[in-house]
Amino acid sequence: MYDTVLVPTDGSDTAGEGVDHALDLAAAHDATVRALSVAAPGLEAAAVDGGGSVRSTTGAARTASERAARRVADAAEERGLDATCAVERGVPHRVIRSHVRRHDVDVVVMGTHGRTGIARALTGSVTERVIRRADVPVVTVRERA
Repeated sequence: MYDTVLVPTDGSDTAGEGVDHALDLAAAHDATVRALSVAAPGLEAAAVDGGGSVRSTTGAARTASERAARRVADAAEERGLDATCAVERGVPHRVIRSHVRRHDVDVVVMGTHGRTGIARALTGSVTERVIRRADVPVVTVRERA
């Protein structure tokens, strides 16, 4: 049913909430895990393959993004799953949706804060925007209190 599971991450605890669920889902379907971190605009895009080779690293934000994606891919590989990771630049929800289309992703698994009401209205949500606009199922895993 699922051949490719996308796990967007910014390295936060909230993003990490979805990782275990994503890996369980990938294992159940013998799917490839694609870890994706979105770097701040203005940084060059770079990709890190399953073997850990990196093309281009510049700036602290880029390094943090690479580490976040690599942690997800490493966790997948430790469980015997095929994994790739990528760092791209741009507006997070747009980059995630574009990545889904370009890489034939079947499902996206993301952590979420679970904010409601005025807090959600004021801060917005990358996860919410992905849910509303993605062409594939989006599984959300709520941040633990």
